[in-house]
Amino acid sequence: MDFNPDHKADTEAAVRRGDCTPEGWVFDIKRFSVHDGPGIRTTVFLKGCSLRCVWCHNPESIDTKPELLVYPMRCISCGECKEVCPQGAHRVAPSGERIYDRSVCIVCGRCVESCYAEALVLAGKKTSVEEVMTAIREDSKFYEKSGGGVTLSGGEPLLQGEFATAILRECKAEGFHTAVETCGQVSWANIEKALPYVDLWLYDLKHFSPDSHERYTGSPNRLILENLSRISSRGAAVEVHMLIVPTINDSRDEVESAARFLASLPRIEAVRLLSYHRLAGSKYESLGRENTMPNVPSPTIHHLQKVARWIRQYGIHVFLPERGTRQRHQGDGKGDKRGEESSELLFHLGDEEKRPW
Repeated sequence: MDFNPDHKADTEAAVRRGDCTPEGWVFDIKRFSVHDGPGIRTTVFLKGCSLRCVWCHNPESIDTKPELLVYPMRCISCGECKEVCPQGAHRVAPSGERIYDRSVCIVCGRCVESCYAEALVLAGKKTSVEEVMTAIREDSKFYEKSGGGVTLSGGEPLLQGEFATAILRECKAEGFHTAVETCGQVSWANIEKALPYVDLWLYDLKHFSPDSHERYTGSPNRLILENLSRISSRGAAVEVHMLIVPTINDSRDEVESAARFLASLPRIEAVRLLSYHRLAGSKYESLGRENTMPNVPSPTIHHLQKVARWIRQYGIHVFLPERGTRQRHQGDGKGDKRGEESSELLFHLGDEEKRPW
């Protein structure tokens, strides 16, 4: 799935011939990331997702098109957005209230450039591989000293298969460690193209029950499980990520079913438990969407430890957040994943405690 479907065949053919370098849609590049693989990393967030998880913490990543996030509380009523908008999407009411008409907006980004208060944020920019690599190279010294590297995330980065693979290929050519965070709901062809250039797969497992998976993500999980099995059978390093959402995917039967499946695979390095929270709710409002996040509390550390024990009994290493820390997948309401400082505990079987990569 590419972002210019009318030109997809011509573009991919040109890329294969070497006539051009693919471009893609990126909605954030996060530097100094410490939760998207080993060491200090640069995480590149690609736009577009094949799932529609009701608990999505980055709803601005779902749509393939650029989107405008609007934060009225930051607005200083300067009126600059109104002046520069070619469509008249921005106006100011007699009361001074700023009004935005999303139906006529073409998401050109001019209002964002003029908004000093950052009340308007653009999620999604057409970007070349070289532009991404320029940002990555700026952090290369951190990779060397920390054993870090580059992670592609999203959305689902492998929806933009040619673009993602081109970035990964360039990273490996320059000696950078690479990781891909994927939901697995993509064609095997896209995964197979990327495989030679990926050192670590961060594989999301949302729900093991096919019916429940479809209910909460919009798609069944058959392809996801098949792709995970195929990646593992290739001997690739895989860390499975499980977001624990109380009352939805945290029952013992659910967790143990998933653990038995993972234990049957040739190579799974570890499972990392992530804690659900509702802090991203403001993003839905800023996008003009209904907030679909389940109205349930975050799991307690005691419950996460219990879930870890259920998985550990199948001989699988488990990582989970330490008490009192902020969890991964937490944004600041501006379309990124900043503010993710946390420490971790490694729950393990055997005598040696080590990271899986």
